Amino acid sequence: MSDQAVLHVKGRVLVGADDVRDELWVVGGRISYERPGARDIRTVEGWALPGLVDAHCHVGLDAHGPVPDDVSEKQALTDREAGTLLIRDAGSPSDTRWIDDRADLPKIIRAGRHIARTRRYIRNYAHEIEPEDLVAYVAQEARRGDGWVKLVGDWIDRETGDLSACWPREAAAAAIAEAHRLGARVTAHCFAEDSLRDLVEAGIDCVEHATGLTEETIPLFASRGVAIVPTLVNIATFPRLAAGGETKYPRWSAHMRALHERRYDTVRAAYDAGVPVYVGTDAGGSLAHGLVAGEVAELVTAGIPPVEALSATAWGARRWLGRPGLDEGAPADLVVYEGDPRADVRVLAAPRRVVLNGRVVG
Repeated sequence: MSDQAVLHVKGRVLVGADDVRDELWVVGGRISYERPGARDIRTVEGWALPGLVDAHCHVGLDAHGPVPDDVSEKQALTDREAGTLLIRDAGSPSDTRWIDDRADLPKIIRAGRHIARTRRYIRNYAHEIEPEDLVAYVAQEARRGDGWVKLVGDWIDRETGDLSACWPREAAAAAIAEAHRLGARVTAHCFAEDSLRDLVEAGIDCVEHATGLTEETIPLFASRGVAIVPTLVNIATFPRLAAGGETKYPRWSAHMRALHERRYDTVRAAYDAGVPVYVGTDAGGSLAHGLVAGEVAELVTAGIPPVEALSATAWGARRWLGRPGLDEGAPADLVVYEGDPRADVRVLAAPRRVVLNGRVVG
């Protein structure tokens, strides 16, 4: 499509779950609901959604640490082809700012680099520090990121042989307060139970994975409005991880299996209590990119209504991250499907067309 061409998207345009329009126009890379007086028009038909959101993704990271730019590019392109056009990068040691200059790659909201306790996370991923340095490192990553900071809230403690919290409550509270002072929100990786109350009461904004939620902590999350990003496609790997650690860390292995077994009940209980739930895949570390449709399907399997699971990667997720959807004048980032994804979220696995910054890219 030339720079002067207009794109006409017709069929059913899902501006919201209940706001369905017959068509939109893309003029100069932006959305319009008024027919332009153009002659050079390309038409795309189907069911249109805002570009999908992966709210827990790692561009620039693999199982061993940072990757070269060409690998980061392939990761971003894989996400794009799956319909993911907005990524909250939940921690990466790579500098991916160059992606911001590429109109053909997804938009990224960065959380800077993970901040972990010394020798309490995956090697080459995080700043590994002690509690007395947490405030300073949170301030550093708040300035480097795009409004988010990522803590590692728990990890295996090799002395006890099980998951345990990484940060004293006082240190976490001071660090979160500093991030908020600098205008950033804070999220934390948490598998287990024992870090959650302290982090929420310290003012955290979001928790990743959140497999350790219980009937005691779910109401606390709901009352404080703390969101979760369950990453169920990642939690599916827990049995394999547990098997690998069985001999050396049997307590940890049993704990991981238990968290996996109750994963769907945990997510559904959180949703039922009013905890905000968003889609994230945890792509990048050991998981492939492009899994957003599978994560939406997992939320439905957990018992979240399909329209709400869809919102968790579309309208609701974009509102939460402060980015526009299919609004008048917004950048034209959208995905077109063969059928109605509200009726069957499996439609998301097969985009008919991907439009990014007003150009058909897939």
